[in-house]
Amino acid sequence: MTMNGHQLTKQDIEQAKQNKNYSFFTKIFSSESDSTRYFVLRKIGRLPRDFPFEVFTDLVKTSNHNIRVLLVKNLGKSENPSFIDLLSRIAATDTNSNVRRECVSSIGRIGTQTAISILLKFLEDRDSRVVVQAIRGLLPFRHNKDVKSALQKVNLMDDEVVGQTIKEMISDKQKVKVKQPLQTIHNGFTNSFSNTLICGDCRKILKQVPDNVLHLCFTSPPYYNAKDYSIYRSYKDYLDFLTRVFREVYRVLQEGRFFILNTSPVLVPRMSRKHQSQRYLIPFDIHPCLIDIGFDFIDDIIWVKPEPSAKNRNGGFLQHRKPLAYKANSVCEYVIVYRKHTNKLIDWNLRQYSNETVEKSKVRGEYEKSNVWHIAPSTSKFHPAVFPKELTSNVIKFYSFTDDIIFDPFAGSGTVGTVACELGRKFFLIEKEESYCDNFLKLSPNALFTKYLSQNQFLEELQRMKLLNNKITTK
Repeated sequence: MTMNGHQLTKQDIEQAKQNKNYSFFTKIFSSESDSTRYFVLRKIGRLPRDFPFEVFTDLVKTSNHNIRVLLVKNLGKSENPSFIDLLSRIAATDTNSNVRRECVSSIGRIGTQTAISILLKFLEDRDSRVVVQAIRGLLPFRHNKDVKSALQKVNLMDDEVVGQTIKEMISDKQKVKVKQPLQTIHNGFTNSFSNTLICGDCRKILKQVPDNVLHLCFTSPPYYNAKDYSIYRSYKDYLDFLTRVFREVYRVLQEGRFFILNTSPVLVPRMSRKHQSQRYLIPFDIHPCLIDIGFDFIDDIIWVKPEPSAKNRNGGFLQHRKPLAYKANSVCEYVIVYRKHTNKLIDWNLRQYSNETVEKSKVRGEYEKSNVWHIAPSTSKFHPAVFPKELTSNVIKFYSFTDDIIFDPFAGSGTVGTVACELGRKFFLIEKEESYCDNFLKLSPNALFTKYLSQNQFLEELQRMKLLNNKITTK
């Protein structure tokens, strides 16, 4: 951006604010191009209380709706009640939904008694997102008789997402303008069982793990009857088994933390040439179960493997080319991202960490920018389905911080534990097959730092820890 031939920078804007050179802004908003105005409005940041907010009002009639959005947002920063009427007129007449929504948000941000009657009118607006902003502005006055009555009658809209947002906002459980307390990142359990591998049944072990103690779960459950190590009586039994495990995963994860699930459709081979093989769409069938548990769906990542690594399913079709007999080679798996439900934003989770930890945990260099990840699979003579280290590394870097506990209830060869340590995290692994546990201890560079427990040993140690905590509490 240029001004009088000079390349305009954010530093110029900060310097003008610091020196109280407010004529700088008057000139820009009255005579410069839309691109320069937009740049300054976007970079202007926090404004001093004596800033002449009137300079923004010249922009009300601009045809550029992006500029109008930033204009009303900055008027809201003034917290000056004299702008409420102007903001109300813009909200009532502007044709752009984003501008109208930001106007109502700014009226609420100014937050005076005079705003109540205006915000009450916007509860009946045709735009559900404007209604949401009106409710947000009215929440600080929820004990006002008129406001309380209006909030109870508010139309929840046909928009399911907006309707749910409104329900949460006007719920009596919602605390208004109270800084949410932070949860404790590390606790007695994580201190006692970091870098722990337990050999046993994850269903029984998880039931003994305390609530809200772990930071990230990344796992790939056993295949349904497609490998020798996983045989279930029926597909329903298999989904019920996973649902019971993942319900416990939800419970032990800390609020707002992530559960990353790697699954793919599986093909159960046919018994003979007279029978058909059966294919099950596991990622899609388990998804509604996870939503019912309480997880929020966040992202779907497609893990694409090189085609030569896929099992060849179209060899016959290659020869005869007859319609109806085509079967595609499967080169992808699903990595679905879920978050334990919370009404709090990600910022709340971020604030639980020191600036030093956040800085240390930042993702450096190149990273995956889309939801399609091209990663070659890994193989092992000790396990039929091994996580690639690159895939595991991506998940751990994107969804955890240094020193977090990364959890895998179906640890298999223990790749999650190995990569967690390489990235400065810790692990909590459960694996029922003793041979897999033994191989991890033999092959992992972290074996010397691993606490290896049987299921009974874990339960005994956990009981001792609980007894010790009870003694400390009762002193």
